[in-house]
This record gives sequence, structure tokens and C-alpha cells, in this order.
Amino acid sequence: MVESVSSQAVKIIDGGKLIIPAAFRRKLGIGIGDTVVVELTEDGLYVRSLSSAVRQAQAIVRGFLPEVSVTTEEDAVVGDVEDHHG
Repeated sequence: MVESVSSQAVKIIDGGKLIIPAAFRRKLGIGIGDTVVVELTEDGLYVRSLSSAVRQAQAIVRGFLPEVSVTTEEDAVVGDVEDHHG
């Protein structure tokens, strides 16, 4: 979670647009044209960078996957050939 930079009152403008203060954008690492994830929580609106949301989703998924050793198809074929010739 992002450390608190500060709080600032902002207005909602035409079309429901919210202007994120420049200091907040810099802290989040977001710029013009970037996609952000907006989440509605019991406490309010949570805005974060897309990369932050992806990292959190990956961490959640990793928690459900068993630890496995992954080999490439090429490694498996080489191992199979060595088993038959060795």
C-alpha cells in the first residue's frame, strides 16, 4: 500500500472526472494515458496503478498454487533421450 503523502480535497468535474494531484501521481508512478484500477471499499475509493494491482493479483494467485518445478519441453525431451541411451 502507498504511504500517505498527504490528503487533499479535490472536486469532481464534468463527466465524473477526478483530478489526482501531481504529487500523488508521482508517488504512484502514473502519468497521462496510464490505466489505473479503481476499487470501491467500505471506507471509500481506492485508486492504484495497474502494475500495483497486477502484482497484488499475482501474489494472491501464488498463494493458491502448489510449489512445483517447471521444466521446458526441450528439457523433458533431452532427459528422456538420456534415460534411453544412458
